[in-house]
Amino acid sequence: MTARAFLVRGLLAGLLAGLVTFAVAWTVGEPSVERAIALETSAETSAESTHTHSHDSEETAGAAATEEHSHSHGEDALVPRSVQSTVGLGLATVCAGLALGGLVAIAAAAAAGRTGSLTPAQSTAVVSLVGFVAFALVPFWRYPANPPAVGSGDTIGIRTAGYFGFAGISLVAAVAAVVLAVRLARRHDAFAAVVACTLGYLAVVVAVGAVMPTVDEVGDFPASTLWEFRTASLVTLATLWAVLGTALTGAVGALHRQASGAAARRELAAGL
Repeated sequence: MTARAFLVRGLLAGLLAGLVTFAVAWTVGEPSVERAIALETSAETSAESTHTHSHDSEETAGAAATEEHSHSHGEDALVPRSVQSTVGLGLATVCAGLALGGLVAIAAAAAAGRTGSLTPAQSTAVVSLVGFVAFALVPFWRYPANPPAVGSGDTIGIRTAGYFGFAGISLVAAVAAVVLAVRLARRHDAFAAVVACTLGYLAVVVAVGAVMPTVDEVGDFPASTLWEFRTASLVTLATLWAVLGTALTGAVGALHRQASGAAARRELAAGL
C-alpha cells in the first residue's frame, strides 16, 4: 500500500475517466456548443449587415468582415471545429483525467489509515466525493460554465481568477472539515461530527461565495440554450469524477485485499 501503488492506479483510473468523459462530452456537450456558436455567428453577422447597410461606402469591407467571422469557428479558424470537437476535446478530457487521477490518488494515499475505522477503499471513496463536491460542484454553483457566445475577452481574467480562487477556498475548507470531523468522531458521536462539519463547510462556502466578484454577461442569450449547455457541462464534470472515483476505489480495494492476503500468508508461514 505505497504511495506509488496509489499513484499508478490513480493514473489508470484517470485515463479511463478521461476516455469515458470524452464520449459523454462529445455526445451531450458538443450539440449545445454548436448551437451557441451558431447564435453568436448569426448575431454578429446581423450586426455587420446593419453596419454595412448604413455605410454604403464600406459595403465591400463589411461583407468581407462578415464572411471572415462566419468562418471563425469553422474550418478557416486557427484550429478548425472538426479538430476542436474531436482530437482537441479528447486530449483535453484525457489530460484532465490523468491530472485529477494523480492528485486524487496522492490524496487517497495520504488519507489511508487516517480516517478512523474506514478501510483504504472507503477513505478513497470519501476523498473522491469530497473532491467532486469541493472542487467541481460548489465552484460550478458560484461560477457556472458559459457557452462560447457568452462572456467578453475583457473580463476573462476576472472570471478565471474568481473561479479558481473560490475553488481553492472551497477545497481548503473541505479538507479542514474532513480533518475536524475525524478528530471529533474519535471523542463524540461520529454522525453528529460529520453533520456539524458539513454544515460548517457549507456556511463557509456560502459566505465566501456571497462576497466573491460576480460577472453577469448572459444578456439576452436564449435561456433554453444556456440551460442545456450548463446541464451538459455539469453532466460531463460528474461523469469525470464518478468514473475516476469508482475506478480508483475499486483498484485500491483490490490492492488492499492483495496486501492483506500477502500479510496473512506471511503470518501463517511464520507460525508454521
